[in-house]
Amino acid sequence: MKINSKKLLLKSVIYLTLFVVCTLLVQYVDVKPVGINGTDIGFSTVNVWFHSKTGTNMFLYNITDCLGLVPIFICVVFGLLGLTQWIKRKNIFKVDKILIVMGCYYVIVILCYLFFEIVPINYRPILINGKMESSYPSSTTLLVLSVIPTLKLYIGCKFNKHKFTQVISVLLMVFSCFMVFFRLICGVHWLTDIIGAILLSKGLFCCFKAVVLHYENKGIKYGI
Repeated sequence: MKINSKKLLLKSVIYLTLFVVCTLLVQYVDVKPVGINGTDIGFSTVNVWFHSKTGTNMFLYNITDCLGLVPIFICVVFGLLGLTQWIKRKNIFKVDKILIVMGCYYVIVILCYLFFEIVPINYRPILINGKMESSYPSSTTLLVLSVIPTLKLYIGCKFNKHKFTQVISVLLMVFSCFMVFFRLICGVHWLTDIIGAILLSKGLFCCFKAVVLHYENKGIKYGI
């Protein structure tokens, strides 16, 4: 495995370690019953202060919630692409390697998403439709920052340095920044929820990219 892949794997380990540390700290540092219905919130002073500055904007929440379907749509499209190749080529091992890696990666991301829905670390600062919902890490931020870069990487592999890829890359970056920023200020998450999601998604994506580079370094093509 070339040095680029090794560096990415190291970055992945660092980000994931930071995420684990952040998760532990959220449960033990400055924990106070300041959440909805008196739920305990870690880093309560910072989180409450930040939330008091942003307030709650349900309009931005609804927009980012709807746009949060975009990464799910991307997962479905690539899943169908892989399934189509499997059916046509009649052998799963003849499916493009990058699609197989993406499929495994998406499963891991979704499992992380489901785990923190089942095992809540924090609850949202507000009720959503009258219900308490798990808040850490921000699931929308996690999906956007984990999935959107895979589309950018796939397009880059397919079209190399074509001008089309540059335009798409910029648009995807703008979309990701838009989603994270407005998810942060809409007031449905604590500050630490966003930070945790960024660390986890960066760790997962660096690992995914390292695997893709490994295959690329071996000369494996990505043609459909």
